[in-house]
This record gives sequence, structure tokens and C-alpha cells, in this order.
Amino acid sequence: MFRLTRWQWTTLLGLTLPPLFIVLANTWVVSSTQGRVFERPTDIPANAVGLVLGTAKYLPDGGLNPYFQNRMQAAAELYHTGKIRHLILSGSNQTPAYDEPTEMRKSLRSLGVPDAAMTADYAGRRTLDSVVRARDIFGQHHFTIISDKFHVYRALFLCDRFGIRAIAYGAPDLPWSGSVRTRLREYGARCKAVLDVYVLGTQPRFRGQPIALPVDAPAATDTPPIAPAVQK
Repeated sequence: MFRLTRWQWTTLLGLTLPPLFIVLANTWVVSSTQGRVFERPTDIPANAVGLVLGTAKYLPDGGLNPYFQNRMQAAAELYHTGKIRHLILSGSNQTPAYDEPTEMRKSLRSLGVPDAAMTADYAGRRTLDSVVRARDIFGQHHFTIISDKFHVYRALFLCDRFGIRAIAYGAPDLPWSGSVRTRLREYGARCKAVLDVYVLGTQPRFRGQPIALPVDAPAATDTPPIAPAVQK
């Protein structure tokens, strides 16, 4: 009967377990949240607050980032259709030259969203930080996540693990031909999310004083203005 040595068993497990974990973690993240991901404003329930997850406005080559454009268009669309009354713009501002929340505010302002309907969170350096800070700093336990469709599954998964009731609006995904690297990176990020909440006990890097949101303001009008299209 063929027997494996300890070294052979170690090698076999080392080659088998990581791919298995990737498959299981990604399946868990998506299957446990996909029923709460919406793609059309007419289908999604209304919430007082939307959490817009940040990304860079520009690509390394200087061109406009289509992920940024899609997220801003989605956020503006939800606001103008009355599905959201206030937006938390959560992103990183690691340097004066890199400020995601400020760029989001500028873009949304150009799409007709008033400043009074937006609050910036400059410490949303990761998805985990963004969702937990929405709860702990901004006092929100029920909100709508706005990001790319492939991204919102992980955000919802994190919300579930931190006791947040959330739904998500997924901006249209880019074609695979132009987003392979980003999508592959997301597979790894989902695995990291599982490890963060079940193994590492990761918490947001930055805390702070509570900030009240003006969510008692009147909802959007019944006949909202049409948001201008994003410049491609």
C-alpha cells in the first residue's frame, strides 16, 4: 500500500488547501449576500443613508477611472430617484494629492447632488474601515452600500459580521477584458475579509468622535432633476 512521507503530506496540503480556501471563501461571501444586491433603482428599497465606497478618480496613466465614474453615477442616480437622502463618501486621503472623498464630492456635485446631502469620511482606507465607521462614527446600523457589483458582496459580508443591516446597489461591472486584474484581486480580498473577521479580529485603523448625519432632512422631491451623464 502506497504511503506518503511527512514531507509529501506537507507538500500535498500546501498545494491543496490554499486553492480550496479561495474557492470556499469566495463562494461563501457571494452566496450569503447575493439576495441583497440590486442593479436597478426601481428595484431597490429606499434608505435614508447610502455608503459610497471610494476609489481613485484617475488611473496610473492619467486617464479617468471607469470604476470611479460608475460609482458616482450610481450614487447620483439613487439620490435623484429618492432612494437615498444622504451619502457618506468613504475613502482615503493619504496625501494632499490623493483625496478620494473630496474627488467624490466634486463629482457628485457636478451630477446635481447638493453638498448638504453629502458627508465625507476621510478614514475609509479599506472596505472594513468604511462599513464599521459608518456604524460607529456616523451612527448608522442600516444603510445602502454603493460600489461596483463585484465589490458589494464583500462589503455586505463584512456588514453581516459586524451586525449591520445593509443592502447594496451594484454599479455595472466593466467587461472582463478590461477588468481581469481587478476581479482577480477581489477574489483575494474576499479571502482576506474572511480572515479579518474570523481569525485576525481586524478593526478600523482610525476611530474618532461620533458625527451626526442630517438624515431627518426631507426626502428627495417626487420629480427629481435628471442627473447629467458622466463624461467618458
